[in-house]
Amino acid sequence: MYSFKNDYSEIAHPKVLQRIVDTNMIQAEGYGLDEFSFEAIDAIKNKIKDNSVDVHFISGGTQANLLATAAFLRAHEAVISAESGHIVGSETGAIEATGHKVFTVPTQDGKLTADMVKSVFDAHHQTNFSPYPRLVYISNPTELGTVYDKNELKSLHDCCRELGIYLFVDGARIGCALTLDKNDLVFEDMPKVCDAFYIGGTKNGAMYGEALVIKNENLKGHFRWHLKQRGGLLSKTRAMSVQFTELMNNNLYENIAKHANLMSDILREGITKAGYSFYVNSPTNQIFVELPNKVLKELDKKYIYTIWGQLDENITVIRLITSWATPKEKVEEFVRDLLSIEV
Repeated sequence: MYSFKNDYSEIAHPKVLQRIVDTNMIQAEGYGLDEFSFEAIDAIKNKIKDNSVDVHFISGGTQANLLATAAFLRAHEAVISAESGHIVGSETGAIEATGHKVFTVPTQDGKLTADMVKSVFDAHHQTNFSPYPRLVYISNPTELGTVYDKNELKSLHDCCRELGIYLFVDGARIGCALTLDKNDLVFEDMPKVCDAFYIGGTKNGAMYGEALVIKNENLKGHFRWHLKQRGGLLSKTRAMSVQFTELMNNNLYENIAKHANLMSDILREGITKAGYSFYVNSPTNQIFVELPNKVLKELDKKYIYTIWGQLDENITVIRLITSWATPKEKVEEFVRDLLSIEV
């Protein structure tokens, strides 16, 4: 069996593991106050070409989203998210558990627009009987694998600044968004088009860990206190940070994300050749395809994937994901098997 279910089935890129081994027996300070964490912070600042940001290492995406929301918002403030946003249906109500309501917006492609944000803000900000919308949450790529370009993010950020609210970008798979040939967004744009974002490591070569980057001065204060209070400040933070030093080195982060995209391109071409339709036009490493149930019955013999939904009684939408570690031969094998199934 080969899994196209997620992009964290393997532990870590070999170069990342080697960096951990090479630094393993060197004693260092704890809680992110070590030379390795400082080195990783500098590497990230160099990557995004901005020395003014604060960088914090957090163990996972849900933790990053939860900690950022809890730290950035006051008790009566709320989050605006696409209905399909990761914080809405995939984090067990983590945001709500911090006491902050999530206002959701239905979208066709998983992306928020300035008009959508304004609509929610206008509906809630003038009455003290409603939570006050203060933070816009998006992910790039979205939960549907779609991406924001530079102008779309700039438009959202300009809207947020006009309204006096914040834009936070979940970057769990940001490498796949930034390495698309048809996208004009690059790493150094990120601090300019949002107030805070994180660079996902768990889904792009790291054993675990995300790097939260805070640009807005209003959001920086006492973040380490929030991190500690909510169990996010690890004594061995260096085990996370040292991975990012390697990922930022020689464009490793971008190169392995580009591999994930290239493998998904092969899948897309094969699925199109087989005559099947896509549920959404996703250019990144997440593919949503509509397949007859009898085709899935054959694929189930060799492959693991995620069932996304039921289109009708005969057609199921599945999600296939490629990663930095996906072998080209496995992708080509899947395409051959799909083409060989008689419908």
